[in-house]
Amino acid sequence: MTLVSINSTVAYFSMEICLEQAVPTYSGGLGVLAGDTLRSAADLGVPMVGITLLHRKGYFEQHLDAAGAQTEQPVTWQPDEILDLLPVSAIVQIEGRPVRVRAWRYIIRGVSGHEVPVFLLDTAVPENTPWDQTLTDYLYGGDSHYRLCQEVVLGMGGAAILRALGYNGELHYHLNEGHSALLTLCLLEWQLDGRARFELDEGDLDAVRRRVVFTTHTPVPAGHDKFPIDMVRHVLGADQVGVLESAKCIDEGTLNLTHLALRLSRFVNGVAMKHREVSQGMFPRYPINSITNGVHASTWTSPAFQSLFDRRIPEWRADNYYLRYAIGVPLQEIRQAHADAKHVLLDEIKARSGTELDPKVFTIGFARRATPYKRADLVISNPERLLQIADAIGPIQIVFGGKAHPHDVGGKELVRRIHEASLKLADAVKIVYVENYEMEIAAKMVAGVDLWLNNPMKPLEASGTSGMKAALNGVPSLSVLDGWWIEGHIEGVTGWSIGTSSAEGDQSKDASDLFLKLERVILPLFYGLPFAYAEVMRSAIALNGSFFNTQRMVEQYVRNAYFPAASMVEETVA
Repeated sequence: MTLVSINSTVAYFSMEICLEQAVPTYSGGLGVLAGDTLRSAADLGVPMVGITLLHRKGYFEQHLDAAGAQTEQPVTWQPDEILDLLPVSAIVQIEGRPVRVRAWRYIIRGVSGHEVPVFLLDTAVPENTPWDQTLTDYLYGGDSHYRLCQEVVLGMGGAAILRALGYNGELHYHLNEGHSALLTLCLLEWQLDGRARFELDEGDLDAVRRRVVFTTHTPVPAGHDKFPIDMVRHVLGADQVGVLESAKCIDEGTLNLTHLALRLSRFVNGVAMKHREVSQGMFPRYPINSITNGVHASTWTSPAFQSLFDRRIPEWRADNYYLRYAIGVPLQEIRQAHADAKHVLLDEIKARSGTELDPKVFTIGFARRATPYKRADLVISNPERLLQIADAIGPIQIVFGGKAHPHDVGGKELVRRIHEASLKLADAVKIVYVENYEMEIAAKMVAGVDLWLNNPMKPLEASGTSGMKAALNGVPSLSVLDGWWIEGHIEGVTGWSIGTSSAEGDQSKDASDLFLKLERVILPLFYGLPFAYAEVMRSAIALNGSFFNTQRMVEQYVRNAYFPAASMVEETVA
């Protein structure tokens, strides 16, 4: 499918974009979503470009010692072996000095051949000071001052680079989270076009708003970037702070980048229906829409299921809606494709860790950023109960993955507790924590386990996308009713719920319900009625996989956010 009648380009700004394993410019869900968005834009023929930072030293490589303690080291990679360095640059002002920004290019090619370029910004040029050269080194590194300077490079440097590259026509800007919100300051200055800042009026603000779309992802106030005005004035200078003040974008002596994006965007959305409600409560002055996240289907579908879909549903790559027809795929073929994917995962785990898991044993997968509210340890919170269930119904294996931020002490302790539980439970319930969870092992994991577990504390799940990836591979979810799972969950059909639909989660009740579902519903189905379990697998593909993908998501952005006036009157099927 190709969307046409679009005469302008969408510039998609994101602090992190997951392009491929060899380009470590992402840390987790936000970056993966950004990469999947651009891949689907390429598939659909949407005129779009991506803007991010180069992150020369990546996020980090995670290593776990014999006690389960996490250590980190920078990622080593060579941009010039993968990316094209472009012969353009731009200047941004940081603390009153010029900082030169250059750009590298990565090309995403869609199924129809349409190309979406991604420009990765880099300050490591000789004329910059040694400190300025580090501004595009680390993803989510440094202190708040470093972060603010990085965000100048991303937002204002990104806008300037696009001009230098010749994108002088009609541009629409999509801010994926608030990190790039200083782009709007650049647009305000261009709108003033030499006029004094006190001449800025509502018409100027509207002119900027007409070109900006903002997606907020973070459902907790602490997750939004805020900087004290003295720091902002030191980094940006008095004139630019004056523009922000004239636009009423400074609140009580603080620059909140989420508030800046909200004030200067004409379309704002949360990433699930529930997240829209949470965001509306956080920001009651602004209308919040909802476009539920998705994943790029062909990227996250295992080779075994790709082969099955190519044979049974040949249209699925160009049009993910065709995955609805998976409901007619014979159950034995679903089971065989999953068995193939499971063998791939278990072989990878053995190669990485030396641990040999049994392909006949029910295998649970859990992989999220390791931080306390994700509650990765909920399934091992009552080891005796877990052992009883395994002994009475059938054996259990659990595969964990996920990095803790270097400064997240609670997240690191969580990883250590899971490692400790793996030693205590030993062979009775085998547990493996996969070190350095990245794109390639993620793709094998979401396809190779038998059940995807997700149990964050409600209502802190904005959307979540790992369960969507699992669904494409016929892996049902056991999840709290938060984020996307409220929309994707049909009890016993696409998977199972933990707890109730009440607004808040309860640790003890959630754990009790998790064990109850495993003991009385899921394990008896898996071991006693394997073809009935395969029916749930098939429904997960047909009902969840066909909808929770970035093709559908990008189409919604095109129609509702980027070009609502056009409404895509002309639409063709390639």
